[in-house]
Amino acid sequence: MPVSQEKITDSQAIPNNLKPEQALGLVGLGMMQKISQSGTSRLRLVEDSEEKFDLHNLRQRLELIALALETGAPLSTSEVAHLLGARPGSSKTKRGGLVAKRISRNVWKLSKAKTDDEETSYWRN
Repeated sequence: MPVSQEKITDSQAIPNNLKPEQALGLVGLGMMQKISQSGTSRLRLVEDSEEKFDLHNLRQRLELIALALETGAPLSTSEVAHLLGARPGSSKTKRGGLVAKRISRNVWKLSKAKTDDEETSYWRN
């Protein structure tokens, strides 16, 4: 005996007495099913921002930071501000793994910031 199947509409498929968390879960599940059916292997949650920054500028800045660290050359306040990406606010400014230390007026030295392990080490040399 063949079993008759009724076509279920979308409004009948989702019960009305769902909690908001359950409804959100169903929406997310539906989205994931659509993505897997369409064959899209890469889900783009964050827009690609290749045009939003200047890669050449970033590379130059990183190379200049490496050169300043390697040579230990004195830098002006504006040079330190450019390399750190922000104007130093005190005589010793830490930002992004770098420390800018003021030697005298408008003269700074750039160095690597010590990690937490190095700063709190019990054994000192």
